[in-house]
Amino acid sequence: MQDHLQFYIDGQWVNPVSPRSLDVINPSSEQAIARISMGSAADVDKAVAAARRAFESYSRTSREERLALLAKVLEVYQRRYGDFVQTISQEMGAPLWLSKAAQAAMGVAHLGSTIEVLKNFAFEQVQGSTAVVHEPVGVVGMITPWNWPINQIMCKVAPALAAGCTMVLKPSEVAPLNALLVAEVLHEAGVPPGVFNLVNGDGPGVGEAMSSHPGIDMMTFTGSTRAGIAVAKAAADSVKRVAQELGGKSANIVLDDANLQKAVTQGVQAVLMNSGQSCNAPTRMFVPRALHGQAVEIARSVAAAATVADALAEGMHMGPVVSEAQWGKIQALIRKGIEEGATLVAGGTGRPEGLTRGYFVKPTVFADVSNDMTIAREEIFGPVLVMIPYDDEEDAIRMANDTVYGLSGYVQSGSLERARRVAARLRTGMVHLNGAGPDFNAPFGGYKQSGNGREWGEHGFRDFLETKAVMGYGAV
Repeated sequence: MQDHLQFYIDGQWVNPVSPRSLDVINPSSEQAIARISMGSAADVDKAVAAARRAFESYSRTSREERLALLAKVLEVYQRRYGDFVQTISQEMGAPLWLSKAAQAAMGVAHLGSTIEVLKNFAFEQVQGSTAVVHEPVGVVGMITPWNWPINQIMCKVAPALAAGCTMVLKPSEVAPLNALLVAEVLHEAGVPPGVFNLVNGDGPGVGEAMSSHPGIDMMTFTGSTRAGIAVAKAAADSVKRVAQELGGKSANIVLDDANLQKAVTQGVQAVLMNSGQSCNAPTRMFVPRALHGQAVEIARSVAAAATVADALAEGMHMGPVVSEAQWGKIQALIRKGIEEGATLVAGGTGRPEGLTRGYFVKPTVFADVSNDMTIAREEIFGPVLVMIPYDDEEDAIRMANDTVYGLSGYVQSGSLERARRVAARLRTGMVHLNGAGPDFNAPFGGYKQSGNGREWGEHGFRDFLETKAVMGYGAV
């Protein structure tokens, strides 16, 4: 058990104003592995003051200076890569293979992408006699979740650094240790004091103080829609910019000309990835009614073949979900699916066989689901797939869009042209065609209650910039 009881403010590790601690739990063992301090509004005040002081000088640094700084951050991050892999697996339950191949790798990807964007970005354009100038938005408050922690931190921190912003980060108190490693990396890389600040804590104690703080110019939040609404309300009085990446209940439309075996197998595996704890997971699978029985048998076999084990175990497997609270929520929704009459194809309530402790969930598949059932409406955020039969393409599109969310969508078809036509009608911020993976240069974000603003690549970079028009800048 390690104590990490200080915050990183103004380039130093400092004690909290009012000491209060919280245990960090390993979800595989249910044992405490560390203690952190829980911050308060007074700690936020200190961090914001440091960020405002630093903004005066850091906002005036050159493109070349920021490029050199980001390159150094990337170098130090890569040297500490193994520390991130181990830490993420221990505190949020991603298996070692996933932490190494994807979770920790997201930090490298976002730093590299941001460096390329910064190299070529046009901060100033002259239109006639007017200059349109892009400047850093100011002090940015960042609230990040536990499910893809480094991804969410670095896709905010990297572009903010590149834009010339200063920042205050509140990582999830459930999985905060990786964020402390980020602070160590930035410090070693030579990020100037006050440019990056970290205060641990919960939403009521720190998140609300950040969102309502008059010294913060922008809030960027990733998490649940419920919490995102609270951030936006708290930010409204100071009219600060709010960028949000929130929940999802993404549709995966398997068309009748798709390779059914491949499409269903990939769809189930995508839901089980990261124990289902991904906001863009394809958790609603729409299959033609005539093919529903075949698709169900494929899904059953894929789920049954999945193994579940301790996050620190070697090999390809699924780890636990992050916490007891999350485990309990998932169990309640699985029971709800059974009560509402969905057909339980695989998995169900309780831990997988042979596991007596840890927040492990059985890979679960429901069939014969109607789009109005609770398990088709609510974001379960666990390894639970719902399979919904449809009559024709129009029926599938209608049901796919019949949700308060709009983060991502998936379309499987033997015809790329047909897949594109369906994608054009989905009210989502992203669509993956025929198993296409993520693109770190493409905008990441959603429609409707899945948020506003975009992250990743140039679109994410632009969210950290203000636009200024300077008339009379050039000769007429």
